[in-house]
Amino acid sequence: MHIVVLGGGSSGEHFVGALRRLDHEAEITVVERRLVGGECSYWACMPTKTMLRAPELVAESERSYGAVTGAKLDPQRVFAWRDQVAERDDSSQVAWLESQNAKLIRGDGVAVEPGVLSVDDEALQYDRLVIATGSSPAIPPIEGIESVDYWTNIQATETLEVPARLVVLGGGPVGCELAQFFQRVGSQVTLVEGGPRLLARVDADAAALVEEALREDGVDVRLEAHGERVTSNSLVLADGTELPFDRLLVATGRKANVAGLDALELTISKRGIEVDEHLRAAPDVWAIGDVTGIAQFTHVGKYHARVVAYDMDGRDARADHRAIPATIFTDPQVAVVGDTEGGVSSTWDLQSVPRLSTYERPKRNGFIKVVADPERRVIKGAVAAGPESGEWLQQLTLAIRAETPIEVLLDVIQPYPTFSEGVFLALRELNLDL
Repeated sequence: MHIVVLGGGSSGEHFVGALRRLDHEAEITVVERRLVGGECSYWACMPTKTMLRAPELVAESERSYGAVTGAKLDPQRVFAWRDQVAERDDSSQVAWLESQNAKLIRGDGVAVEPGVLSVDDEALQYDRLVIATGSSPAIPPIEGIESVDYWTNIQATETLEVPARLVVLGGGPVGCELAQFFQRVGSQVTLVEGGPRLLARVDADAAALVEEALREDGVDVRLEAHGERVTSNSLVLADGTELPFDRLLVATGRKANVAGLDALELTISKRGIEVDEHLRAAPDVWAIGDVTGIAQFTHVGKYHARVVAYDMDGRDARADHRAIPATIFTDPQVAVVGDTEGGVSSTWDLQSVPRLSTYERPKRNGFIKVVADPERRVIKGAVAAGPESGEWLQQLTLAIRAETPIEVLLDVIQPYPTFSEGVFLALRELNLDL
């Protein structure tokens, strides 16, 4: 049995490890055109979160009630820290593949017919195929944009430059995180978003806190602003406003990498490759991670990898997307999980959680919101905005996935003083006659 993994990013790598734990005999070949480890390791999750940490420490010191003073940022040392984490040398990853008895072929894989790929004109036959080709930045069709040396997340996470004037196009998670970073290290940032608010897919109250924080940092946030054309050094909006820049950062979403797959019997929609609950895309073909467009997060791709490994091993494995957690690493941090629409909800202000007074002064706004299904008496969604919310909200990911009764959640002992106490306090306020 020869299994080919098309794409050696985090999803593809994780599949190799997951399958190898179940099957020690299968022949595995990974095809990767860039670095093994993929976007997350070198140009997304790891470098951006490293970049954000030092400016956040300085900001936290300024909220220490004067207990910590004089903290200063050195952007070049921040970049050095980033480059140590995202070293852009995949030799250790290649060695890991070898330790898993998986062969690596570097090059572009193109489907010739079911069962055959062409990798730089060399035929590669397979019995089973896992498509883990990921996604790429989506560039909007703005007049003149192709004539500008614009940045995407790739250039923004490789740069050693702090541009004097940076225009960020797109108010999603990537746009907000990078706008805050560059503003804090010395750029004057203008953030342009076509919609009526930032973070369109996130709870509106949480998005409003992020917008408030960005404005406090000095970011010029422009909402309902539409780029019409780009000149050599400015973005011209539809209303005629001209926004000068030294660099333009495009953060307007991502598109699934589906080129070269036309010869396969796939259904490809606007979002990506369509799959069933087993993540099967065609006979003997599976698709995982960003290329499916289901939820473009590294942790979802790794989850998909495990599901497919179990499916290939003959186990009854089905992907369950009811409780997908996501964290936006702005300051304040925002964490969301599950479905936050409809149902019965309650919100607890973090200023009424004792931990916040021990964490920072003056206390910033933050909250936790829980959303319940009143008939099943379980939590179906939650959102939190506040320090390290991506860590302490994760208990509700398990609660949603396991359909834990709210009565049980209310009986859980939360440690004091921690932000987790806010979970109990928000649950307590649900109007379910508990």
